[in-house]
Amino acid sequence: MADKNSGEDTSRVERKKFWNNDMEAVIGIMFVLLILGTINIFSSSFVIGEMQYSDPYYFLKRHMINIAIGFVAFGICVYFDYHIWRKYIPMILIVTVIALVLVLLIGPMINGAKRWLPLGFTQVQPAEFAKLLAIMLSATYISFQLRRRQQINLLSPQNAVILLMAVLTEREPDMGTASIIAGIPLIMLIVAGLPKKQIWILSSVVLLAVAFLIWQEPYRLERLKVAYDPWSDAQKFGYQTVQSLSAIGSGELTGMGLGVGFSKYDYLPEAHTDFAFAIFCQENGFLGAFFVFMLFAAFTIYAARIASKANDIYGQALSMGIMILVVGQAIGNLFMVGGMFPVVGIPLPFISYGGTSLLVTMASIGILVNIGKIGTAKRG
Repeated sequence: MADKNSGEDTSRVERKKFWNNDMEAVIGIMFVLLILGTINIFSSSFVIGEMQYSDPYYFLKRHMINIAIGFVAFGICVYFDYHIWRKYIPMILIVTVIALVLVLLIGPMINGAKRWLPLGFTQVQPAEFAKLLAIMLSATYISFQLRRRQQINLLSPQNAVILLMAVLTEREPDMGTASIIAGIPLIMLIVAGLPKKQIWILSSVVLLAVAFLIWQEPYRLERLKVAYDPWSDAQKFGYQTVQSLSAIGSGELTGMGLGVGFSKYDYLPEAHTDFAFAIFCQENGFLGAFFVFMLFAAFTIYAARIASKANDIYGQALSMGIMILVVGQAIGNLFMVGGMFPVVGIPLPFISYGGTSLLVTMASIGILVNIGKIGTAKRG
């Protein structure tokens, strides 16, 4: 009798779960972030949409199209075995590098940078694809080395190609995205067992490279100077940070209400893209911000669980890289918007407007879900 009651109690506990496995959890979190992001993108963009395009729904309509395309990419990546993408890496690499070069040659200059490649009816940002490709290249190298019990090394063809993509991206200039393209694979190598001597060498090279890049572009040095005291140059290099902090603070605990935030009225530049989270905080308050923090924290936990249960080393490395891609960008954007990091072009996944970024993020999560599905099936 006790066993029967125990079984009923267990059944009730199982029914109370929000989801049955880690993959459902990741998909559920993605859906919630998509809903929050769509609401926030409309709220933060209807003013600029009306001012620039005489259509307050301009960015919302484009965002909905981007979501539809993103779901197609997500579905494809969930359906196909994640190992299949390794066969197409050489072709994807050639197309991506050519696209990165074309951006520098024929890309339109927007806000002092060439980051988009016009395709007639739309435009794409090739550097976003380079992020996921860099993770795939690094995962392939890591799995190849570890399966053969060989030492992880910085000097490899894969790392050379990743560096090339990062350099091309930096020339746009887009130091933030270039750092992601090069940085995530390096983190993956360190976790996979990069020798301590090479880690020290890598740290020195990175510091010298960052110093050189900052010296090369004077505005980067100015942004760094005002990063921790934006009010020292509140009308120029510190302007975005000051306006962002003002927007966050004015939201207080519960926010001003959806659509009510005033910072999007030409006070805060890039209110619907890089600084979309500041508008979210202004309208939803600290409670809304905390909810978003918890969603990304939960995503980290479930993505890590999928990585730990992956069927092979490649799956483990790839899922770890995808986790770092999503969560790392979130941390970078939140630090930037919160004035704890210099202003760089890092979007907040799902919350910031950006078609190519959304497409790559949803495709990446599709691959993550597929890794989890195959890992679960193999164990079963």
